[in-house]
Order: sequence, then C-alpha cells, then structure tokens
Amino acid sequence: MLTLMFILMFLLLLMGFPMMVPLVVGALALLLVSFPDVGPNQIVQQMIGGVRPSVLVAVPMFILAADIMTKGHTANRLLDLVRAFIGHRRGGLPITTAVTCTLFGAVSGSTQATVVAIGSALRPKMLKAGYKDSFTLALLVNSSDIALLIPPSIAAIIYGVAANVSVGELFIAGIGPGVAIMLMFSLYSWYVARRWGIPPEERVGWAGRFKAMRGAILPMGFPVVVLGGIYSGLFSPTEAAAMSVLYAVILEMIIYRSIKLSDLPGIALSTGLITAVVFILVGAGQAFSWVISLAQIPSEILGPILDQVAANPTYLLILIAVSYFVACMFVDPIVAIFVLTPIFMPAIQASGVDPVLVGTLVVLQSAIGSATPPFGYDIFTAMAVFRRPYMDIVRGTPPFIIMLITMTVLLISFPQIALFLRDLAFY
Repeated sequence: MLTLMFILMFLLLLMGFPMMVPLVVGALALLLVSFPDVGPNQIVQQMIGGVRPSVLVAVPMFILAADIMTKGHTANRLLDLVRAFIGHRRGGLPITTAVTCTLFGAVSGSTQATVVAIGSALRPKMLKAGYKDSFTLALLVNSSDIALLIPPSIAAIIYGVAANVSVGELFIAGIGPGVAIMLMFSLYSWYVARRWGIPPEERVGWAGRFKAMRGAILPMGFPVVVLGGIYSGLFSPTEAAAMSVLYAVILEMIIYRSIKLSDLPGIALSTGLITAVVFILVGAGQAFSWVISLAQIPSEILGPILDQVAANPTYLLILIAVSYFVACMFVDPIVAIFVLTPIFMPAIQASGVDPVLVGTLVVLQSAIGSATPPFGYDIFTAMAVFRRPYMDIVRGTPPFIIMLITMTVLLISFPQIALFLRDLAFY
C-alpha cells in the first residue's frame, strides 16, 4: 500500500496538482485502505489542528510586513546603505547583494520578498558590470534563503510549532549561521570578481555614506522591534509580528509616503493568497504526518537506522540533516518539517541533543533544499520573477550549495555557532 500511495502522489504531481493535493489524497487513500474503521473526517480534524497553534498567527503578520516593505522604500534604503560602504571594493556588487539580502531577511523573514525586492534592483546592475547571469541568479536565489535563518524566520516558526520548541530561541540561534553564510558568499563573490577581472565601482564619499546611513536608520528598526521585543520579554513572537506590521505601515505610509491607503487592499490580498498557501500546506502536512504515523511507516523506514544512531548525537544530527535536505529538494520545507519532525523527536529527546540546535539545523536544510534542484521552490520563484528558464537558474548553484553544506558540517561540529547567542540571550 505504501508503494501505491507514493505512486498516486507522484502521478498527481506530474498532472500538475499543487503539493497540498497529493498530500491530502495520499493520506486519505492510506487511511481508507489501511484503517477502514477510522472515518475520513479525522483528516479534516488533523488539518484544522495543524493550523490551530496561536504562534502561527505570526506567519501572516510577517508576510504582510514583508509585502508592505517590498512595495515601499525599505529595500532600496538598505541597498543604498550597503552599497555606499562596500560597492567600491572588488566584488562590491555581489557582496552588496549578499549583505542586503541578509539585512532584508532580518526585516521581512520572507525569501520570496527578498528575491523580488533585492533581485529586481541589483540583477540589472550586476549584468551591466559584467557578471554572468548564471552567477547572478544563483547568488540571488541562495542569498535570499538566508532569510530563512535570520529572524524573523517563518521556517523557524513552523519548526517551533511542529517540535514545541521556543520560537524566540530559534530566532536568536539562526543569527550566527546566517551571518556566517553571508560571509562565505561575500568571499566567493570577491573571488569571482577577481577571477573575471571585473573592476569595482567608484567609491562613495563620506557625505554620501552619511546620507545612506540617515536613510537606513528607520528600516533598521525592524530587527530592533522584533529581536529587542522578544529578548526583553516585552513581546511574544506573535506580538512582535504584529508590531512589525504596525512599524511597516507607519514607516511606508506616514513617513516615506511610498504607499497610499488605496494600495493596502491589494497588498492585503497578496498576503492573503500567500498565507492561504502556507496554512493549507501546514494543515495538509499535519494530516499526512498523522496518517503515516498511525500506519507506523516512519518506524518501519527509519526505525532501524534511528536505533543505530540514536546513541551518538553526531550521527543523529547527520541523519537529520541528510533527511531534511533531501526532503526539501522535492517538497516545500513546511511539508518536510511537519512530516519528518514527529519521526525524529523521540530520538532527539532520548539523545539529549539541544532541540534548538536541531531546529537551526533543520531550518538550514530548508534553506539549502529551497535552492537545490530538482524542485527547490525558490528556483521557481526566480523563474517567475526574472522570466528565465529553469537551467539558467540552476546552472550557477553548485558552488553555493557546497558552501551551504560546509556550513551544515560546521554547525554539527561546532554547535556554539548557533547556541552562543541563544545562551547569551536566554540563560
């Protein structure tokens, strides 16, 4: 039956159905055949239960704030700040891209918003400077995925719900790996620029730098609101998300006046569409996870392996990293998190591994898988935004994937990359 279920799901994907349809149909088929005494209404109850946790309210709030900032001036002001200080160095434009994607991720938490906001502004400039489009596209796709690690991270919220782990601690723990990846991408960009002989841009004087700093002061208030509020205990993650929306509205509508009141319905509609997709995936993932757990499929597939590695935390972390990485190459990270997390949680709890470290590792794998062929979802986002074919998007990704895998190895070998700031903030 398991084989037939996966064949059915694969056929539905080939027919063009979105991911939530194969998940629900596969779960329903397995339930009806293997457990005829259990009513199909249990699937609906599991889907409702999947979206019930109150912390998930933070997801549409962060998406709405990101949509407001993408339509406004926030991204350009952050871009001007980074470019003023870095643009004149060798590889300045791609380094500016990596740094700005990290900063915009810190104010939006959305990879798609980062691709749109930063990519639309910087890709034409990098092409004009002489960088190959394959490198430019790969840099944008992979740099935008740093937003999955840098708080506020939607992937961290999803994992926190699935594993019952503090979202605030996950937020803080993602900063170290996110900054380290940004530095790796920046170093590689410097190497590419030097290898291709691309000259740097003209240096911006201090008058221009001070102007850029003044322009970016208010946008940089977003991470202060989110992290400062959570760290001080003033806000919960959900309240911090609501405050980020209020901050975005005040900044873009009242101070910058880049958005009119008449623009809000369109922005809200965009947020509603993205939120609906996210929540349907959350519900479908929860239902699918429940059914395969009821059928004891995870224990049959991974049980023998988990029994062998559970006693060794390092081996367990390696197995977790490989499992999530492969899963996120084929399905949305939200689905992978909800399906795999219940499988690994008993082994994680038994081994004594810090669940925040595991969460950071899982979010990192989500970032890698999201930009990795064949079905990394940010690849398709880039295809839609830049109107380039699939192969053009993925051609330049191998060096970035290698760097991200290197970060995975470093995180497993040196957990304090993630846990140092967490321990400093919460203990």
